[in-house]
Amino acid sequence: MITQGLSKTPELWASIERAYQWVEKIAQILDNKLEKDSESLKKEFQLVINSMCKQKEEAGELKEGIEHFVKVTTSYQDGLFHCYDVEGLPRTNNDLEQTFGSFRHHQRRCTGQKKSPHSTVVRGSCRLIATIGTKLRTFTGLELAQINLDEWKKIRLELQKINYPRLQQRRFRQNPDAYLESLENELLQLILPP
Repeated sequence: MITQGLSKTPELWASIERAYQWVEKIAQILDNKLEKDSESLKKEFQLVINSMCKQKEEAGELKEGIEHFVKVTTSYQDGLFHCYDVEGLPRTNNDLEQTFGSFRHHQRRCTGQKKSPHSTVVRGSCRLIATIGTKLRTFTGLELAQINLDEWKKIRLELQKINYPRLQQRRFRQNPDAYLESLENELLQLILPP
């Protein structure tokens, strides 16, 4: 059966092999087993993309697929090599998803809730950083006590700015009439002269 299929489709294999070589070369560049810097990776990547553009006729019926591949890959090219400049930055979305997934998993274990608690929206950025940091190493109490107060105050202000609208929403839901009346009084105080 395989022999019969191969004998009836020999003209298709040359274009498939050519397209596969290009895609495989792109995958090898992005895998970066030789740990090259991002600039040399960009150059190699661009050479393969240029080769694909110039020789896309060799892909035969896969020409449209190659054109689409080049178009989409080129649109992502600006942010494609950033992970090679920053040590420890995950190279794929799967790696990032695992990080967020473990955060959600620990939140679920701590709270017992299937959904993330509302505090994730308000304090999630700090908690996520803490989760990632504690995965890398264990921090001592002395290290945690040595904080920059100015930075800490800045973060607290940012968290309060995020929390304020949520607080107002809760006040409105609890007693809409009283909330709207207080807003009206504030507006009148601004409009009327003292």
